[in-house]
Amino acid sequence: MGGTVSAVSSNGTYSFTKPNRDSITLIAGLGVEGDVHAGVTVKHRFRMRKDPSQPNLRQVHLIHEELFTEVGAAGFEVAAGQLGENVTTRGIDLLGLPTGTLLRLGDEAVVEVTGLRNPCAQIDGFQQGLMKQVVGRDEDGTVRFKSGIMSVVVHGGVVRPGDPVEVELPDGPHRPLEIV
Repeated sequence: MGGTVSAVSSNGTYSFTKPNRDSITLIAGLGVEGDVHAGVTVKHRFRMRKDPSQPNLRQVHLIHEELFTEVGAAGFEVAAGQLGENVTTRGIDLLGLPTGTLLRLGDEAVVEVTGLRNPCAQIDGFQQGLMKQVVGRDEDGTVRFKSGIMSVVVHGGVVRPGDPVEVELPDGPHRPLEIV
């Protein structure tokens, strides 16, 4: 089971979107080198206000490129990096992965999936109405968050567009993703 990295993005300052890069460097235990969300402790502004000492389970944000096609069918134009992700993938059901899944990105980098990204009001600030597209409901009425997953860096390395992504599921029983 695997896919491809379609884009990589980072930003050294707080901004909703992140510019695409030729490559990013992941650093074990910290995140994306030079990215504002890198660090051992939480860097998300809202979470820092609540408790700045909590561990950073949101070092690397990944979104599946297929989401852009889905929201495009509803009239929204979204490209890689515009929802604040660091790694945009293609060909992997990121939202269906269990907690603890290892993703091998390129030749060296490995991230461990920690949970779902919680969609925030900034999504509607980016494009009014987009929030409804990234928060949906399953057939049974269960709320489903589609704005990507979060991870921590287990092994560092350089990640580039076109790199393969290999999926290593944890031993069972699998725990579904929750918001982190």
